[in-house]
Amino acid sequence: MENKTFTLTKKTIAVFVVMIAIGLIALAFGFLSDINGKRIAANLLLNSYYFLSMGLIGLFFVTVHTIAESGWHTSVQRIGEAMSAFIPVGGILLLILFISGGLHQLYEWTDKDHLDELLLKKAAYLNEPFFYLRFAIFFIVWSALAYYVRRTSIALDKLGDVKYLNKLRMLSAIFIVFYAVSSVVSSWDWLMSIDAHWFSTLYGWYVFISMLASGIALFILILFVLKKMGYMGHVNHEHVHDLGKYLFGFSIFWAYLWFSQYMLIWYANIPEETVYFYERHKYFENIFYVNLVLNFAVPFLLLMARNTKRMFTVLVPVAVIVFVGHWVDLYQLIMPGVVGGENSAIGFLEIGLTIGYLGLFMIVVFWALSKAPLVPKNHPYYKESAEYHTHY
Repeated sequence: MENKTFTLTKKTIAVFVVMIAIGLIALAFGFLSDINGKRIAANLLLNSYYFLSMGLIGLFFVTVHTIAESGWHTSVQRIGEAMSAFIPVGGILLLILFISGGLHQLYEWTDKDHLDELLLKKAAYLNEPFFYLRFAIFFIVWSALAYYVRRTSIALDKLGDVKYLNKLRMLSAIFIVFYAVSSVVSSWDWLMSIDAHWFSTLYGWYVFISMLASGIALFILILFVLKKMGYMGHVNHEHVHDLGKYLFGFSIFWAYLWFSQYMLIWYANIPEETVYFYERHKYFENIFYVNLVLNFAVPFLLLMARNTKRMFTVLVPVAVIVFVGHWVDLYQLIMPGVVGGENSAIGFLEIGLTIGYLGLFMIVVFWALSKAPLVPKNHPYYKESAEYHTHY
């Protein structure tokens, strides 16, 4: 198999630049129109968090398979590594949002003059210095591990020395342990503290599995685009099938966590807990149920058969639906608490800004793909991956 290196053409760059321009126009439209400033801040948080999570899921994909000593994933691991290149970009965008006034637009607990008794009791954790300290730790460690995992993986391919594989395993183990904690705590900080009077012990894992399902969907879409461009010829139906199984399985697991959280709160019927869903039922009823259709019903029904997980003609539309569906899910987590139901909408600001973020994400990913061979031919497990075939 030819060890191709991806070439980022001017035409591809132009497409992504146009997408970024659409996002900037949508953002300018938001500032120049009478759109509530909180709605703008909420959209910036939504997209910054969503695409930062896509980068983290790319790194998670590589590291979890590395410590599991998986073989098949080596054929597609460059996609995950390239996705992780967006982590520092996403972190910087979030930081800019917070320090430019977005923190006070998004989180009620940042108001130093509030006399809310419950928030005062949480002040030891929900305070700006500690918030920024946690942010800095997450951002620095995530970015550093993304850099060293990718650099070690490329060194392993260039030199073929097993010491780099051992180092990659060590770095992967560190990331998995750190991410297990930081993914949950960051979701508390950046999402759940929007509704600071409410909490759920399941929230962090719910957000993680939502991002994992959408990250796998985006992974599949990037692989499809690369194959359409004439790359990734070494990836066969078995690799695609395994990605399809992930999309199918994680969509079901997301629905399980969604139901578990909702059912327990509904059954207990405690006002302090049900208020969270009351707002979403009252003002976001359509989105509330569409969310279940997009993220559970569609992948469950369309990917249940074995063959559909192996066919891009089915897998790609489902991946698009799931990717959009979890954006809707994240929208529903953020908007009610920041903007409120009466001032929320999905218009040019929301759609245009998301297109812009997607363009920025893709240009970073494709740039990273162009910096290393797409085929890690010297990886000890690559031969196993190249000959990968399931027996069922």
